[in-house]
Amino acid sequence: MNKFADFMLDEDLRDVRDLAREFSDKEIAPIALEMDRNHEFPEGMFEKLGELGLLGTRVPEEYGGLGMGVLSGVLVLEELARNSCSLAISVQSHIDIGMGPLIRHATEEQKQMILPGAVEGKNILSFALTEPQSGSDAGGTITHAVLEGDEWVINGSKSWITNAGDAKYYLVACKTDREAKGSKGISLILVPSDAPGFEVGAKEVKMSVRASSTGQLFFSDCRVPKENLVGELHRGLPIFLEGLDEGRVMVSAFSIGGAQGALERAVRYAKERFAFGKPITAFQGVSFKIAEMAQKVEIARCMCYNVAKLADAGLPFSREAAMCKLYATEMADEVCRDAIQILGANGISEEYDVERFYRDVKMMTIGEGTSEINKMVISRFVLDEY
Repeated sequence: MNKFADFMLDEDLRDVRDLAREFSDKEIAPIALEMDRNHEFPEGMFEKLGELGLLGTRVPEEYGGLGMGVLSGVLVLEELARNSCSLAISVQSHIDIGMGPLIRHATEEQKQMILPGAVEGKNILSFALTEPQSGSDAGGTITHAVLEGDEWVINGSKSWITNAGDAKYYLVACKTDREAKGSKGISLILVPSDAPGFEVGAKEVKMSVRASSTGQLFFSDCRVPKENLVGELHRGLPIFLEGLDEGRVMVSAFSIGGAQGALERAVRYAKERFAFGKPITAFQGVSFKIAEMAQKVEIARCMCYNVAKLADAGLPFSREAAMCKLYATEMADEVCRDAIQILGANGISEEYDVERFYRDVKMMTIGEGTSEINKMVISRFVLDEY
């Protein structure tokens, strides 16, 4: 399986992929349905991943990581999503938009305080940007922070925040220059979960990725030390944007994993399901659909790996990341829908898993820029090129 994908990976990357695959199949697959029903992970899931080093593949070695690149993260998330997109999206929030800004912009003291524990799965991280009145528009940020003496005082709220309630530290986008227009004057401030004036609201009850915690955050004269500023004052937007392209690659990765999981289950079912005296794989209406599903997954996988390699080579990849995210997420939606069709009535039963994958991958067409936003990004690049 995936011979060309294997050809694109060196030995270290294949080892990471195989380790993540083994963990996913042994630890996650047996409880994935239960996690979905209970809307939560079993306690200690992040620590288990940390013990295997799967949370720190992209973290520098001096902070306990493996010092590998974007592609290593892609491989981990793809394998986790083969059995649980919920776990994949929570891990992505932790390692990509959680640890990523800290690795690139935190002070040495901040890194030493947080990153080793984050690699171990003890310091779970969350990135808090979205607000009730603003989603794709970062310029709509209202949550603000004022420096009073040696403390930032934060007021406002955030919504649809991944790992809400589970995280130990939150990277919070705050307006620190309220006179600045639009997306200017925004800073990134680190808020520990036990900060005075900070409260986590009720968790969202969702159609998709149910086991991943999503909720509101409230800040009422929330006070944190002035040293908790991450990066430059009023320069938070570039921090968000530089991580956005990598985020799109990561969402592509677990969309591919979700599609692969649905494909595998559809194939197993089709081999065992008999109609008119033979397995339904004997009918072209099924076998052709399986062929098309496998082709779409493989195209998306090769595209995703190539974009990750562009990132690891230090080359521009904004255009390619948007293309990959658009194709992979829409592909996953199609593949999971076709998996349900192959299973027929059983496809809408939670017992057979594919309806869970269909629900989960729908979320991927929304997060990290909707399909429509990514089409806008792509069209701008193309219109400038020709």
